[in-house]
Order: sequence, then C-alpha cells, then structure tokens
Amino acid sequence: MSQKPVIRCAIYTRKSTDEGLDQAFNSLDAQHEACAAYIASQRHEGWKLIPDRFDDGGLSGGTLDRPALQRLLAEIDAGRIGMVVVYKIDRLTRSLVDFGRLVERLDAKGCSFVSVTQAFNTATSMGRLTLNVLLSFAQFEREVTAERIRDKIAASKKKGLWMGGALPLGYDRHPDPLRRELIMNPVEAEVVRTLFRLYADLGNLRLVEIEAERRGLRPKTLTSRTGRVRGGASFARGQLHHLLTNPVYIGRIRHKDQSYPGQHPAIIDDALWQEVQDKLIAASARPRGRSATISDPRVLTGKLRDETGDLLTPTHSLKAGRRFAYYVSNRLIAGGKDPSGWRLPAEALETTLRQVVVGHLRSAAESHALLAQPEASGASDLVRRAAALADRVEREPGGLGGLITTGSLAPGRLQLELAAPAIAAALEVPVAALSDQLTRIRCAFVLRRRGVETRIIAGETVPAPDEVLQRTLAEAHLWARALRRGTSLTEIARETGRSEPYIRTRIPLAFLAPKLQAAILDGRQPAHFSVAHLIREDIPLDWTEQVRLFAIQ
Repeated sequence: MSQKPVIRCAIYTRKSTDEGLDQAFNSLDAQHEACAAYIASQRHEGWKLIPDRFDDGGLSGGTLDRPALQRLLAEIDAGRIGMVVVYKIDRLTRSLVDFGRLVERLDAKGCSFVSVTQAFNTATSMGRLTLNVLLSFAQFEREVTAERIRDKIAASKKKGLWMGGALPLGYDRHPDPLRRELIMNPVEAEVVRTLFRLYADLGNLRLVEIEAERRGLRPKTLTSRTGRVRGGASFARGQLHHLLTNPVYIGRIRHKDQSYPGQHPAIIDDALWQEVQDKLIAASARPRGRSATISDPRVLTGKLRDETGDLLTPTHSLKAGRRFAYYVSNRLIAGGKDPSGWRLPAEALETTLRQVVVGHLRSAAESHALLAQPEASGASDLVRRAAALADRVEREPGGLGGLITTGSLAPGRLQLELAAPAIAAALEVPVAALSDQLTRIRCAFVLRRRGVETRIIAGETVPAPDEVLQRTLAEAHLWARALRRGTSLTEIARETGRSEPYIRTRIPLAFLAPKLQAAILDGRQPAHFSVAHLIREDIPLDWTEQVRLFAIQ
C-alpha cells in the first residue's frame, strides 16, 4: 500500500483579552494541546505537526492585523504549510468577509482549514457551507454584543456615571474602582478655572494659548501601564477649544450630542460657563481668512490638499510693512506644530501651477490629445481654441482658479483635476468628447530651498533666469579682469565692500565652460544650480566634463 503524503500542520490559537495569559497553563496552551491531540489522531492520514507556534494573546478576532496570524499567512504563502488547525473557527476570525478572503488565500496555496470542535474541512463543499453558517452566527453574536455594550454605556451616562476614556484636566478617578465617578484634583481644577477666566477676558483662543504658555499652564500628564508618559506639553488651540466646551466642568456627563447631570462636582459655575460659550459661538461666526477689505482672494483657495488630506489654506504675514502670502496646511493654522505641514509662497505656487496647466494644454493641443476621438476635419480650429485658452490662463491670473477643481501635493508629486465643463466650453465641444487625460495632470513637484527662499519646481522646467546667479557671474568677470590688470585682491575687496574670502570663492565662476555660462544667462541652468551649489561642490576644471556633469545642451 502506498504511503500517504506528509501534510505539514500548523496550530493557530487566539484569546481576545490578556487576562490569565501570565499563568503557567493558560487558554492558549489549552487550545494548542487540544489541536495537537487532534493532529496526532490523524497521523495515519499523513498529518505532521510543525514545531512553530502561532499564538495571539489579547487580540480581537475582528481584524486580521495580528502578528502571529500574519506570520502564519507568510508561511502558507511560502508553501510550507498544508493544513491550519484551530480549536474553534472564531479563533481565526469573527468576520465573514475576512474569512472568505482567508479561505481564498489558503485555497490558492493548496492549504486546508480544520476546526477541532466543529468537525469539518474546508476542502469539501459541505464543510464550506457549515463554516459559513457558523461564522455568520459568530459575527451576529459579536455585533449583538457590541450593541449591548453601547446601550449599557448610554444608560450609565444618563445616570451621570463616568464610563472611562481620557481623564479630563481637573479630575481624577475615584479611588474605589467599583465607583464610576470623578473626584476633583484641586491643583488641576485651578488651572481649568484660570483658562476659563482668561478666555472670558480675552475672547481669543490664540491669545489664551500665548498667555497659558507664559504662565506655564500645562495639560494633564498621564502615564500608561507600560510607563509611557503622555501630555505635559504646551496647550494647543484645539486642546483649549475642547476643554472650554467640555460640559464635565459644570458637573455634567456628555454622551454624543446630549449631556446629563453627573455624579461629580462642578469646577466652573454656570455664569462663567455660559459667558465663555457665548463668546466661542460669536468667534466661530466671524469670517475666517483674508480681511474683507482685500478684494483679490487667492485663486487656489479650497482647491489644494496635502498628502494627509489637509486643506492648504491661504494666510499671510507682515514683515517690515510688507505683506507675504502663503498657502499653509490647515493643521498649522489651527495651532499645531507639525514638521510635515506645508508652507508655500502663494505667488510662487500659483505661478508654477499656471505654468503646469498652460504647458499641459499646449502639449495636448500639439499632440492632438484634446478629444477622446480626434477628428481631422476640425483639428486646426480646435488647436487654435486650445491655444487661446492657454494664453488666457497665462495672461489672466484669475483664470487658473476657474480651471482647477481639486489638487493634491505630496513630496515629489503633484496631481490636478481640471474643470471639464470650463475646458469644453472654451473648446466649443461637448464635455463627453474630451479626453480623460486632458482633465488630469500628474507631474513631479519639488521644493528647493536657498536661504529663506523656497523655489518650486513642477512639471517640465521652463527657462527661468536666476538673478542672484547672473549677478554673481557678472561680478566674477569684473573681479577676474581687475586681477589680470594687476589689482590685488585686497584692493578689490576694499573697493567693493566685499570680504576677500567672499571674492575668492566666487571668481571661479568666470572660468566656467562657455556653454554653462550661456545657460546661466539664458535661464537654462539646472533647477538645483545655484551660487551655493557652485561654491560647495567640487566642480571639475575640464569644460567638457562640466557640460556633461550639468547636462547642458
């Protein structure tokens, strides 16, 4: 009789909570022992238990993002496991959708699934049917349990009980763990009263934030069971707004959009609470953004988002009486300090996007890619109208806003969606006739910093003279001629008001390759090319090598 092929079996165990996992023999061990015994009983079928264990303790079955399960799936994908054995099917997953995906993944690798206490095998159609029925009930039980917990929390909050969550500043948990109440923390409570009085006097969250920082007021500091410390930093405006609108401070417990009398003492009296709420409502009704006296709102307002989905909001700053406009990630305006937030010069961003859109329209016209189905008969008129649209966008700054519907920025990438109705009207064609590629722009987006200046580069670069580079090149030639006439470096420095090291590091620009100097004068130099780059980098003396290095045509 032929010998049965060996089936490598892996046992998977899971427990939803970490209660009891520190015991010498816990629930995971019990599940593993039962599964191992079952595999031993199938030795005549060629089943063989592998030594590796796949245990997930304290993890819910509502998600597949579990370390041991992911290791098990990796072994299955590698073809090293032919059978997965579990104590019950809900140990693997409680989601019918997730289970369907798991079965498909196992089938693709020729791996089966067996439950010890519910005797069936997913390799058979009856096993699949039974499994789906059982899993449906498991999912139903989980949803009913969640509803029951939500109802219990709602009923408890109506009685004024504290049902957990992050402790609000000014309160601590009751020392009796059986009493779901808050007790006042006198030191923190005085901080809360101070913040409410500050807003009542100032009426501005930004001013309260500054004054709280000056006085050294801090949010609550919490230490997790793992020893991780949270809080203790300065107040942000979002934190202040949440604190000032939290009804827990007038002795109430909030549940969704309702609040109920709580069983804890109030920190703020009703009169101060109402005064602060009235001022917050009045402040939220004030118009945001640019002053009403400014008649030229930014053309990209409400259209661009960063890689996190945060809106880029117009803002400005005043320096020495001059107004500088920017597009800033909204989370920075809201008071946060996020190094990933964007802060882009408004004029430079609008100019760059205008060049990208104009270049896109002209490129589509030249390649006859305006329509989904190009027509030879009216091609020349269509190209002419597209060129007129591009000229109008380039000539009229406000035209850009009407042509861009949405856009997103990410490091190295720009995406724009153009307004199909506006383009179709300008081209005098139906919207449905436009090419899908015409209304979508995907291109590179790079920021180059030079001192305090931010240079934006997107799409195909166009000639852009660098005034600093051109001026320094001209000065280098003047100084080189003076040296050839016998003027010393010290004399040149005295006459020009420059230091000798400054002149010495810039004179070499006069001896760059003629093609490279011509590119600088025409604005065709590489985007990263700058005076600082020339000083910092080791530029080869050979002209041919310079041209090759900087890819000058």
